[in-house]
Amino acid sequence: MSIDQMEAVAQAMVAPGKGIIAIDESSGTIKKRFDAVGVPDSEENRRAYREMLLTAPGLAQHISGAILYDETIRQSSKAGVPFTKIMKDAGIIPGIKVDMGAKPLAGFPGELVTEGLDGLRGRLEEYVKLGAEFAKWRAVITIGEDMPSSTCIDANTHALARYAALCQEAGLVPMVEPEVLMDGDHDIETCFEVTEATLRSLFGALYEHNVMLEGTILKASMVVSGKDCPEQADLEEVAESTILCLKSTVPAVLPGIVFLSGGQSDEDATAHLNAMNRLGPHPWPLSFSYGRAMQQAALHLWSKDMAGNFGAAQKIVVERARDNGLAALGQWKKAA
Repeated sequence: MSIDQMEAVAQAMVAPGKGIIAIDESSGTIKKRFDAVGVPDSEENRRAYREMLLTAPGLAQHISGAILYDETIRQSSKAGVPFTKIMKDAGIIPGIKVDMGAKPLAGFPGELVTEGLDGLRGRLEEYVKLGAEFAKWRAVITIGEDMPSSTCIDANTHALARYAALCQEAGLVPMVEPEVLMDGDHDIETCFEVTEATLRSLFGALYEHNVMLEGTILKASMVVSGKDCPEQADLEEVAESTILCLKSTVPAVLPGIVFLSGGQSDEDATAHLNAMNRLGPHPWPLSFSYGRAMQQAALHLWSKDMAGNFGAAQKIVVERARDNGLAALGQWKKAA
């Protein structure tokens, strides 16, 4: 993919009223989700579940792309059609999660660094052949006592930049995801400071590694109070703090920013995105790249009767996509 093509893909990923569905749960995470609803964790059940999501009629009206897991990008529908072909025929861009997960950062108890750079060049070449057009790498930043350290932030953003440079070399649009976790009792001001420091470090590292921002997408966490903080910031404060943080750190040349839901409830994730877009216009489109907040309700229904509830579960996914698509335009209204 040429530079111009990468720019076009990045722009298509954040087309007005559209966002990304994240179905890239690792084997361990999907097992936890299945266990919680009583679905046996088998390759066939994982395939059937993802087929339900990817073939939902009308999904492409609000979904521009989907992030897949290594197993999923190699799978096909029950009728034998590769998922990547189904997606491309529908106008949904295939993406792939390429990191190997967050592991303990040696010398810094409680902090994590994402691994997966070894052999990445070869893996990216294979994913391009399998039909991927963008990739995703997630870094995890934990807030706690004397955390995060600048070492942890810089180690993670350096890895994100190296990954992004390798993606563009292979002709893939890199989605860079530095997630500041909601876990903890910190207030929204602390989250703001940590998110700001992380994004400054990230864009410095991307610059140092000659990553072309015009062909890059940021997957950002929102500036929110810690889950256990006694004082929870309200909708407007979250929206205003997040926008201020992004405006002070993210270059305007970036094609767009998509948010992760990060453990928020389905409705909160939609409401926060909507509130941010109502404060616009902004230098970049603000959209969504939700996993749990797109799938949770559909998974619950599907799990009760996988064959019988297939179509009804698909309708729920499309409804969630529509709500978030409207929020990406600042036009969502809470149901009465």
